[in-house]
Amino acid sequence: MPALSPFRLQPTFSARTWGRPDLSPWYPKSVLPQADEPIGEAWLTGPDSTVAEGPHAGETLAALAKAESEALLGTAASGKRGEAEFPLLVKLLFPNDKLSVQVHPSDAEAQALGEGRGKTECWYVLEAEPGATVACGLLPGITVDHLKASIADGSMERLLNHLPVTSGDLVFVDAGTVHAIGPGVTILEVQQTSDITYRLFGYGRPRELHLERGLAVSKAETRAGKVAAENIPHGKRLIREQYFTVESFSLQAGETLTLDDAAGKPQCFVALRGDAEVTVDNVTTKLPASSAVVVSAAAGTVTLSAMSTVEVVRATP
Repeated sequence: MPALSPFRLQPTFSARTWGRPDLSPWYPKSVLPQADEPIGEAWLTGPDSTVAEGPHAGETLAALAKAESEALLGTAASGKRGEAEFPLLVKLLFPNDKLSVQVHPSDAEAQALGEGRGKTECWYVLEAEPGATVACGLLPGITVDHLKASIADGSMERLLNHLPVTSGDLVFVDAGTVHAIGPGVTILEVQQTSDITYRLFGYGRPRELHLERGLAVSKAETRAGKVAAENIPHGKRLIREQYFTVESFSLQAGETLTLDDAAGKPQCFVALRGDAEVTVDNVTTKLPASSAVVVSAAAGTVTLSAMSTVEVVRATP
């Protein structure tokens, strides 16, 4: 048995003004919290997400990362102010309205403010209504000075590069990219574990803006945009970047897949539109739809078993 067996986390739901009152088919209403606002996010590997069952049931991911840092994190152990921290934050996003225009700092910019990590992220589009778009970066020729001037007249949205998206698209959003997510999509987001967000424009909503810090880290040009998937055995590599690699595996009921290529790194598995199981050294953990199972860096070979037709996404740092 590995020093730390695979464990499933309970999703943590966050109310957002731009969210949805109904998250089906991803989650039944019975599992959602009672909230005055609709739900916009389900954090699958958030620091406050709790282990669902097993010897560590009830412990938070943050606490487990500190107590079992060597086994769980391997070489990915550094975090805020040098503390052990799980490096990837995986979320499901359910926008029913436009998200604010925002930007995130780089590692160096975050550390200058006393934070351990910046925030680079990617969006895997799971659903997209016809005409759905995301804003990713500035239009050619637009500068940060133009962006600053647009705050006064409310024209910032017109300066953004709006990308049409469809199911299966992967969009990379590196630190410094001015961005926004539009309605009509469901997104699996993989990002550095950081909640540093500078809002630049909120469509008149009564929310705090962070103009000074946000404009200071905004870049006129970044590497953000759609990324073409690569075929790999039994699936696709959606993206491989400095902070994360994200892959997708499609399995039919009864099929199994053995993975032994991530030794020394923690792995996060998310089931989409179906159920699976994760087995490491004869220890099996259930992976229901729209949930995450974490496999420690010290673990050996991983076997995925499909209980139904399922897509399993793996994220590694």
